[in-house]
Amino acid sequence: MARGGGEPVSSNSQELRKAEIRLKWDPSPWDEPSHHLDIIATTYSADAPEGPPVYVVHFDSRSPDGTINMNRHSQTGQGLGYVEEMTLELDRLASSFARVVVGVVIHQNTGPKTFGDLTNAGVLVLDGYQELLKYDLAGVAGSTAATVAEFTRDTATTWTYRELIRGFDSDPVAFTAEMGGVS
Repeated sequence: MARGGGEPVSSNSQELRKAEIRLKWDPSPWDEPSHHLDIIATTYSADAPEGPPVYVVHFDSRSPDGTINMNRHSQTGQGLGYVEEMTLELDRLASSFARVVVGVVIHQNTGPKTFGDLTNAGVLVLDGYQELLKYDLAGVAGSTAATVAEFTRDTATTWTYRELIRGFDSDPVAFTAEMGGVS
C-alpha cells in the first residue's frame, strides 16, 4: 500500500543512455540483526506501461538481455559510502519497453523496520557524472519501501528521467507488484 502524499516531482527531463542507482545505509548496532536493503527495478512494456512488470531486477539477478545489472550488493550496509549499485543501460533496452521504475525496499525477515529505523540511508541516481537525485530516505521514514526514479521512453530511442519519491508499506514481493502504479 502506498503512503506519502502529493504528485511525484518532475525533474531534469533529458535524454539518457545509461543510469546508475546507488544505495547506502549504516550497519545496525552490533547487538541487533543486520539491516538488509535492496535496489529493485521493474520494467514495463510499451503496450502496457502502467500494467504488470515484464520482469523485475534485484539482488542476485539481472535483466534477461543484460541491460539492467546489480553491480554491487550488501546485506549489512557495511562499507564506505554507497554499498549497492545498479546500472540501467537504457540505450540498449529493447524497443518493446517504455518504462523502468526503480525503488528501494527493506527486507523484513528480522522484524519490522522502516526507513526511520535506519541511519544514514540514502539513494543517489546518476547519469554519468551528473547527479540526477540525491535523496535521504528519512523523507519516507514511516515506509518499508519507496520508489525513487522513473525512466520513460519518449520516442523510439529517447529516454527521460523523473524523480518519483513515494513511500510504501510493503514487503519486497508486494512492492514489486505495486511500485509501477504510482506515476
